[in-house]
Amino acid sequence: MVDVVRTSLNHCPGTTPGPATEAAEALDNLWAHTVPEDGLEHASARTGRGRLDLLLLLLPPEGPVAPDTTDRAAALVARSHRNSPVLTLRYLPPAPAPSASGH
Repeated sequence: MVDVVRTSLNHCPGTTPGPATEAAEALDNLWAHTVPEDGLEHASARTGRGRLDLLLLLLPPEGPVAPDTTDRAAALVARSHRNSPVLTLRYLPPAPAPSASGH
């Protein structure tokens, strides 16, 4: 069983949509910054008007103190954005995910 998280990255003001390879480049950067604790099983991306939509399939969290799926997805996207010059130049930083655990 996997958990599904949908999220988006908004283009920086003044940037134009990337070439036809924009979604593939973003996914490559996402996978490059994934760690085993993220539990990422599959990711897909689609360009939209002024944004990039991501669909992430993650394994359920292990153990009662493990971060929930939404928090892990948000951390992965934020880490990828922070460490990728391609994502940093093209997209605004992602907003933090609301925590289901109330943190």
